[in-house]
Amino acid sequence: MILDNFSAHKTNLVKQFLVEHANVTLHFTPTYSSWLNQVESWFSELQRDVIDRGIFTSVADLRRKIIRYIRLYQKTVKPFKWKYSDARKSIHTC
Repeated sequence: MILDNFSAHKTNLVKQFLVEHANVTLHFTPTYSSWLNQVESWFSELQRDVIDRGIFTSVADLRRKIIRYIRLYQKTVKPFKWKYSDARKSIHTC
């Protein structure tokens, strides 16, 4: 599993789960990384645009509609460009 560095992912409950499920490995992204946020944003769009508004007659129907969404998305997708527009808002560590 790929996770951000949110402290809830490092609790004793999670540690116990990992002991009980040795086949699960957690991989943490670097602190303040942005790529995972973009993945989460994309899945949020998918949920809003397809799943929340959809009526599905079967798992195959859901799959078909998700694949259609992905194909349409790929035709109009643009790369993300990251930059600080205001250096005063950047994160500083001491």
